[in-house]
Amino acid sequence: MAAAQLGYRCHIYAPDEKSVAADVAAEFTCAEDDDIKALKKFAGACDVITFEFENVPVNPLSAIADVAPLHPPITALDVAQNRIAEKTFARTHGGTTAPFAEATDLSSLETAIDQVGTPAILKTIRMGYDGKGQARIKQAGDLATYWNAVGPQPCVAEGFVTFTHEFSVILVRGQDGFIRYWDTPHNIHEDGILVQSLVPAPAAIAAQEETARALAAKMAAAMDYVGVLTCEFFATADGPVFNEMAPRVHNSGHWTIEGAITSQFENHIRAICGLPLGDTGLAAEKVEMTNLIGGDADQWQALLSDPANHLHLYGKGESRPGRKMGHVTKLFF
Repeated sequence: MAAAQLGYRCHIYAPDEKSVAADVAAEFTCAEDDDIKALKKFAGACDVITFEFENVPVNPLSAIADVAPLHPPITALDVAQNRIAEKTFARTHGGTTAPFAEATDLSSLETAIDQVGTPAILKTIRMGYDGKGQARIKQAGDLATYWNAVGPQPCVAEGFVTFTHEFSVILVRGQDGFIRYWDTPHNIHEDGILVQSLVPAPAAIAAQEETARALAAKMAAAMDYVGVLTCEFFATADGPVFNEMAPRVHNSGHWTIEGAITSQFENHIRAICGLPLGDTGLAAEKVEMTNLIGGDADQWQALLSDPANHLHLYGKGESRPGRKMGHVTKLFF
């Protein structure tokens, strides 16, 4: 929709016959992510290619990387899809992460827990988001139960981090390397799912913003990144602790549609198309974005009864527990 506003026609490629994006796009190719023939045909019809989901398979994209410009780079997907590579990458560029150790079987999980301690979180190394593919280990006993709960498959065991707030750095990097940042949102999660993003952030986050932004910028430069990049952090007594990155527009930045001069979506399009980046400043004194999860979206009429609410429903159809169905944003002046 942001691309259409700038005069571009969008061609969507997705394996799902019922594609929400295709509903508002000019063209649609429905094919599997690893269908190289279909991918090449699709790429040949495009001037610029981007993605909005970090679990798109990397290897098939290599087949079209020289057909049309692909932003963000495949490197970013490769790093973000492997939790160990992701944390190692952050540490390499000066970031702090939770203690972590790889677990490929039950025996190595026992060793990993000895290293990181308990409580800990066991996460699949690949795939999984919004709390999926995770198990919280409260104590070292009965590790087989936790191991079986997530697969079993290669995992990473992460030690707990004592933090006061969660926040994200949302930046956009142009083809010339120029970076703009949006205001840093304070993110509130429940059961691993983002519930609210609030700006401006409290002082405890603001004090760590510069350090977190510097790390995100170093990581973006190292990947020769183009587009919107989001890095999630914990605010701790010892400074920001890197959690994970998303090489795409991000849920914690959805508030920018109404809450910023230029949204993350428009600036992503500007970046990948080589256009000047737009102003990322706030459009109000305060912005609150609340996700509509599961049955929350059924309250659309009540939400619209408040004329200050900006309602976004994603057209996903079936509402399920834990599924993000939309969001509502409110501006305060």
